[in-house]
Amino acid sequence: MEFNVKKLASDAGVFFSRAMQFTEEKLGQAEKTELDAHFENLLARADCTKNWTEKILRQTEVLLQPNPSARVEEFLYEKLDRKVPSRVTNGELLAQYMTEAANDFGPGTPYGKTLIKVGETQRRLGAAEREFIRSASINFLTPLRNFLEGDWRTISKERRILQNRRLDLDACKARLKKAKAAEAKAAAVPDFQETRPRNYVLSASASALWNDEVEKAEHELRLTQTEFDRQAEVTRLLLEGISSTHVNHLRCLHEFVESQTNYYAQCYQFMLDLQKQLGRFSGTFVGNADSASPAAATSPPVAAATLPAVPTIPVVPTIVGVPNTVAEGALNPNEVKPPASGTRRARVLYDYEAADSTELALLADEMITVYSLPGMDPDWLIGERGNQKGKVPVTYLELLS
Repeated sequence: MEFNVKKLASDAGVFFSRAMQFTEEKLGQAEKTELDAHFENLLARADCTKNWTEKILRQTEVLLQPNPSARVEEFLYEKLDRKVPSRVTNGELLAQYMTEAANDFGPGTPYGKTLIKVGETQRRLGAAEREFIRSASINFLTPLRNFLEGDWRTISKERRILQNRRLDLDACKARLKKAKAAEAKAAAVPDFQETRPRNYVLSASASALWNDEVEKAEHELRLTQTEFDRQAEVTRLLLEGISSTHVNHLRCLHEFVESQTNYYAQCYQFMLDLQKQLGRFSGTFVGNADSASPAAATSPPVAAATLPAVPTIPVVPTIVGVPNTVAEGALNPNEVKPPASGTRRARVLYDYEAADSTELALLADEMITVYSLPGMDPDWLIGERGNQKGKVPVTYLELLS
């Protein structure tokens, strides 16, 4: 392998210069170029997004797969770029045990029949859980991972480059400052008296030498400033893209909630069906138990134990981002009047396209007036902009005092 000695020496010099500049800044011995407040806010927002995305991702994985060993196994398969082997859920495993137990006890016995019915329900619950985990992984976990492993890595890389450009810029400023100070000192030393011509010549030579050094430092400073400004703009554009990331994660969160709602609705319906099936067998089970028990003749009849009756709640499918018009009723924003008190100003965070004539389209960073009406969905407000009026989603707003 061939080494470029000059490049290696140059890289080592740059690294040493940056390290020295960074150390002097930490010790308070060197000036530091400060970024503007908006840029600092973008950096803080990006760090906050990254930290909370990691925590939400990890805890969602724990929710979907409570077994730590299984999570480690899935992580290893993912890193090896291999397909994760199919794994039965706890409900499916319980269903298998109940079915095998029923075959041993006798499928025709009351206990065996009940084991088969409960086992079948557990199998259906396990299948629903598997589908929920698959849906949540695709629609929620994958976008979060893609952000952390894709966009965030790019942002981190550009931030490191920006940090190096800033250190180079401050080092050039320090060199220029030192060169100008030395030039001024050399210009002040010469003695123009004829009795000391030798000192005058040496001082004039030193002044010219430092003048060349100042010009060289100024040239390097201009180049470094240009590179810093260019890198700052690239990093700024990436950081401003965090707003789009929030919108995408918001959509994924709605999909996660919808899949979780469907999962629990299925589980509820499965258990209601099981309750009805067990209720049909209750008389037979009690009769067999009474005939087999020696104390059946003297003890009063006992009602069969069943699950408490729970009223069936119809599951109404919802569309993400669209309010439940059945619960709210038809609402014509043009007919409503703002309350005497309770109106607030709000800043729009993201663009929003109205779904119908009852909603108000929004543009990011604009200011509108909002208020709520009695019985209105808490996720929505009435927004006014001039003569325009309509419903607006709360998640797209920053309410101001």
